[in-house]
Amino acid sequence: MNRGDLTPDRDRQIEEHELQETRFSSELDRVKSNKNVRREYQREEEDREEVEESVEGIFESREVPSWKKQLTIRAFVVSFALSILFSFIVMKLNLTTGIIPSLNVSAGLLGFFFVKTWTKMLHKSGLLKQPFTRQENTVIQTCVVASSGIAFSGGFGTYLFAMSQRIADQSGDAFRGVKDPSLGWIIAFLFVVSFLGLFSVVPLRKIMIIDFKLPYPSGTATAHLINSFHTPQGAKLAKKQVRVLGKFFSFSFFWGFFQWFFTAGENCGFNSFPTFGLRAYQYKFYFDFSATYVGVGMICPYIINISLLLGGILSWGLMWPLIETRKGDWFPSSADSSSMSGLQAYKVFIAVAMILGDGLYNFCKVLTRTLSGLVSQIRGKAGSRTSLEREEEDPPASPLTPKISYDDQRRTRFFLKDQIPSWFAVGGYVVISAVSTAILPHMFSQLRWYYILVIYVFAPILAFCNAYGAGLTDWSLASTYGKLAIFTIGAWAGSDHGGLLAGLAACGVMMNIVSTASDLTQDFKTGYLTLSSPRAMFVSQVIGTAIGCVVSPCVFWLFYKAFDDLGLPNSEYPAPFATVYRSMAKLGVEGVSSLPRDCLVLCYAFFGVAIIINVVKDGIGNRWGRFVPLPMAMAIPFFLGPYFAIDMCVGSFILFVWERLDAPKAEAFATAVASGLICGDGIWTLPSSVLAIAGVKPPICMKFLSASTNHRVDKFLNGSS
Repeated sequence: MNRGDLTPDRDRQIEEHELQETRFSSELDRVKSNKNVRREYQREEEDREEVEESVEGIFESREVPSWKKQLTIRAFVVSFALSILFSFIVMKLNLTTGIIPSLNVSAGLLGFFFVKTWTKMLHKSGLLKQPFTRQENTVIQTCVVASSGIAFSGGFGTYLFAMSQRIADQSGDAFRGVKDPSLGWIIAFLFVVSFLGLFSVVPLRKIMIIDFKLPYPSGTATAHLINSFHTPQGAKLAKKQVRVLGKFFSFSFFWGFFQWFFTAGENCGFNSFPTFGLRAYQYKFYFDFSATYVGVGMICPYIINISLLLGGILSWGLMWPLIETRKGDWFPSSADSSSMSGLQAYKVFIAVAMILGDGLYNFCKVLTRTLSGLVSQIRGKAGSRTSLEREEEDPPASPLTPKISYDDQRRTRFFLKDQIPSWFAVGGYVVISAVSTAILPHMFSQLRWYYILVIYVFAPILAFCNAYGAGLTDWSLASTYGKLAIFTIGAWAGSDHGGLLAGLAACGVMMNIVSTASDLTQDFKTGYLTLSSPRAMFVSQVIGTAIGCVVSPCVFWLFYKAFDDLGLPNSEYPAPFATVYRSMAKLGVEGVSSLPRDCLVLCYAFFGVAIIINVVKDGIGNRWGRFVPLPMAMAIPFFLGPYFAIDMCVGSFILFVWERLDAPKAEAFATAVASGLICGDGIWTLPSSVLAIAGVKPPICMKFLSASTNHRVDKFLNGSS
């Protein structure tokens, strides 16, 4: 039917119907408009409540200082003092077991305490010009962690000390090349290689922190802690935590001083106390009264401490006693206990196999997660652009529509405010790479310039992978990338052209790059959450790294000169990983022909076991997987013994009981107690080193003997008198 065929009555009906539709449409629009107004009002209310409840809402009334004002002289004075303290702590841990817990929280807490005390004194005298801010606190934490990080990545307990004559004599391969430590070349080496990692990830800071929103658990936890310190309630709690830390610092320091009086001879003192009997003591099952490792045990997760103890029981309780019975069959009966042609080879290479198996699995897992995360982020970014276009065309009415929080808006604005030019980062990397490529071959003649050039070409990619993986898992694989360099460069150079030293030096170059890169991105996350300028973070990291390049070698040199038995298996500072790294380099250039009988078979078996344990752990999910031991942790006591694992389990037990009796207090003060125990015992190494250098000997030797041995000693003494 055509419109022209309609009658006037029909036209009137249609007009009335259209008018009704128009009225209905207007009414519908009005209802929709009212709903939109109400929704907008609700969102405004939610935003207002969010600002009131948010972290940044608390600090909104406080002015954020410029990046230059965040870098204060007092911050770097405090950072320098704390860098010395933490370098001693990390060096002691490096040279004893190689297990180093995160010290970010301790650095933030002590930085807050020292500067707060400083400003309080100035305020009373009327000389205070600038208040202490959370940004300045973050600068201190960043500088201290960067400095003490060099004590780890500098290789004083790993690749660098592995080059020495002392470690080469234990491995029996001194003819393959040695380079004894010297303060001059160590400082020069660290200055040449330690800054490249900082420049390699600077252009990617926005991608890592804002675009990908990587969690960086340690950096996030540190930022929350610093933010809490600078609220009224948090400041009160921080004062209590510092008081507790001070008490246990004093106890730990004087306990170390007290123990020193009883260590006049070999195997004397409380650290040789046969807690479980003399037979167990021979296989290193004893509690050595170390405040440091009790504190470390309180910080480390339960599963790490249990894994260490299980590894000690498996190796020193079962395997080594059984392999000892094959003496004269599997290895020469004349082989010394520390010889790499005897039992020591099984201890070292089986541990190396487990470490490599665990490292390979986690490298592949983190790399897979990194690549899949990148793909997801890229797809998500494209999807968000599409959804944004749709929103502009047709704004969604759903209250579940995601929106950027007030905190994120404010943090993003300040994070993007002070840009670091990309040309500066790229230019800095190229210049330092060129200088390093020219200088390093003069330090290590075995390390050719083209080896270094290849490392620097691939280093930014590996630095990005490590920084991204650390952001996802909180796990830095710097040592794994270092081992990769040992095998690739060592094999490339060959055994006849100094491949062993070339591999160890290449390990140092690679470890420093990827380690500092992940540290910087972690600090960028902390800075993002505390409104600290990226420029301030970068400058603080550079200054902290420079401090570490001087302080850490000096601290190591003090240990090296004070303790003549440094690096020996049964000494106070055995530096176990130095032997492990040299053994890896030896394996890379020589192959497996030099290993004792069936050692290779056992290495293959434990390499596979490490991978299987990880597969099972990840396969059964977090609910049950968190109870599966960690192969890397199990491997450490294989060559070191379980005594320190017992100390750490004591720390875990104390924390466990404390959490059951008073969970809130345990949560608030456990880290402060642990930090006090670690710091006090760690700083005692300074006066003990000075006493050793000065030739001051302890007056008493407290030694434990069996009844029969004691009878023979008494008989000898009575006979001679």
